[in-house]
Amino acid sequence: MLISGKALKYGDDINTDLIIAGKYTKTLDFKSLADHVMEDLDSDFRKKLSPGDFVVGGENFGCGSSREQAPVALKHVGVGCVIAKSFARIFFRNAINIGLPLIECDTDMIQDGDRLECRLGSSVILNVTQNKEISIEPLPTVMVRILAEGGLVAYMKKHAGYEDIL
Repeated sequence: MLISGKALKYGDDINTDLIIAGKYTKTLDFKSLADHVMEDLDSDFRKKLSPGDFVVGGENFGCGSSREQAPVALKHVGVGCVIAKSFARIFFRNAINIGLPLIECDTDMIQDGDRLECRLGSSVILNVTQNKEISIEPLPTVMVRILAEGGLVAYMKKHAGYEDIL
């Protein structure tokens, strides 16, 4: 699964309220969530984003509440992948479960607007703009499989059980 796009870079401690404010989370309308994603952090986020682009953060991305709407909103607005130095555990798991790819690496070598490419399961991200490879911690095979199916529910429906993911 190849992901290619530009980097939209933010800092440390991007919490779930900054990703999608709590006042918008009382709906199952994913388009409504996508309409308001990141607006309290970057009012131009939707204008800057093209489908497949990367959101890049620093330490502790997705901290705060355990609301699943944060990764759902990012996925439904068209974010191809989130890259950060570290993720809050529940955000990480929620993202994989709904089919939003995440990558942990040193994001200091990525600038806002850089063109990036990554093949899930590999050990590098290519920063096309800077012509540099950035080492990453590859996702476990089971997570790559879940992401390839579009999330855990789709994976389980296709494979009708859990035995083959262990």
